[in-house]
Parts: sequence; structure tokens; C-alpha cells
Amino acid sequence: MLEQDKLDRFLDVFLENKNPDQPIDTDFRENDEIERPGKDALFAEARQVLAQPVNKGKLTKRTIVSVFIILLLIPFTIWVGINIFNDRKYLVISLVILIFSMLPFFMVFEGRKPQAREILIIAVMTALAVASRAILFAFPSFKPVETFAILTGVCFGAESGFLVGSLTMLSSNMLFGQGPWTPWQMFSAGVIGFLAGILYQKGWLKASRWSLCVYGFLTTVFIYGGIMNPAALVMSSYEINWKNLLAIYISGVPVDLVHALANVLCLWFISQPMLEKLERIKVKYGLIQ
Repeated sequence: MLEQDKLDRFLDVFLENKNPDQPIDTDFRENDEIERPGKDALFAEARQVLAQPVNKGKLTKRTIVSVFIILLLIPFTIWVGINIFNDRKYLVISLVILIFSMLPFFMVFEGRKPQAREILIIAVMTALAVASRAILFAFPSFKPVETFAILTGVCFGAESGFLVGSLTMLSSNMLFGQGPWTPWQMFSAGVIGFLAGILYQKGWLKASRWSLCVYGFLTTVFIYGGIMNPAALVMSSYEINWKNLLAIYISGVPVDLVHALANVLCLWFISQPMLEKLERIKVKYGLIQ
């Protein structure tokens, strides 16, 4: 458990760049003598992790524009890279996709300049996602990258979720290797975070462990796998037909299931405590509203 006053003071110094008048105690654990809530109270609190989204059920104009950019403009950019540049300019295409990813995010601020602490949240979530992929390098496909894009999308909006997903893939591939697959991975992971934000805004996705785990499993298998499997066929020298497409889907099922399992386990264990802390920071400091 986190002791509220110690955490508040730490966040004031960290996010607002204040000079502490006395040393900060970074041990946020409560004393043993403090009474802790029972399991029923903790369960009830977990169901109320996030505040209701603003204009629940309605998509803003910027989100509609973001749908156009993400679902039409970015796939067109990937198509240009394949058909015009023969997949030889994948780094240029990746950077163009990153620029497109940033446009919806900065549209959130609607004319005002984003504060450093608002961008810091995106940087921290991206860094956590990159670290999760790097730490588990010895376990092929067991990478809970989309977990952090989903949590960001739910807590800070669809645009932020897409940026975390796409930026994570571009950044982590500096460790795992860049290639023609990078734009596809950026798009796939970004769409999962973007869709999480939209579904939560519409009220169709709940901020509960079960709901997030089911969403993480289905989107990893059917969206990430559904995009990356045909992409592997496009990047290979095999003929693109239904027979080869079915074969590559079947061969990719075990990989997709391992990938989905990683996201399910990560969402089950960290979604509630992380969403609670992120929501607290967002409300107190007015981040990415």
C-alpha cells in the first residue's frame, strides 16, 4: 500500500520541479500499525479505479480526425513504402508514421502548449513498455508491450494510447533490430492502444482486470496477429494467395497465443494498481485532459 501524503509530496517535487524543503522519504509503504482495508473494500475500490471519462459515449472531433489519420493515412504510408520504395526505406516510413502518431496526441491539447510533465507521462509509459520487451528478450514472443499502450489509452485517451504503442515498437527495435517489419509493428501496437481508449470512452470497455485481460487477449491475437501475419507474407518472397495466407496464419497461431498470454498476465497483475496511480496523478495535476 502507498502512503498518500508521502506520495503526494514526491509527485509535487517530481512533476512540478519544486525544491524540497526537507529530504523526501521514498519508502511509500504504510506502517504496520495502520489498519488496512479488508478484501471486500479492496475489491470495491478496484471496481472504481478510474473516474468516468469526460463526455462518456461521445467521440470528439479530434478523435474522429485521429481515426482518419490512423486507419487511413498510416496504412497508405505503409503501402507507399512497400510498392514505391520496395520496403527499402523502412526507417523513413517509420519516422513518417511516428509523426502521424504524434499529430493526434498533440491535438489533445487544442491550441495550448503541452507541459513537460504531460509529455513525461507518455515517455514513462513508453520506457516501461520498452523495458518489458528488453527484460524478456530470452523468451521469444512473450512480450507484454501492448499492455502499456492499453493502460495509456484507457487512462489518457485513444491518441495517447496509439503514440505509446507505436513509439514503443520504434524505440525497442533499436535493441531488437529495425527492418521492414517496424512500420507494421508500430501500426499494430498503436491501433490496440487507440482502440482501448475509444472503447473505454464509449463505455464498452471497463477498467477491470477481467475486461482488460479479455481485451488484451483478443486484440493481441486478432489485431496484432491479424496484421503481422499477412505482413510477414508481404515481406517474404512467397506468392500472396489464400493458400499461403492460411498457412502463415496457422503457423503464427502459437506465437500469437504466447504474445497474448504475456499481455493477459501483465494486465492481470499490474492493471489495477497502475491505473489507480495514473488516475490519481492525472486528476491532481490535470494531465492530458
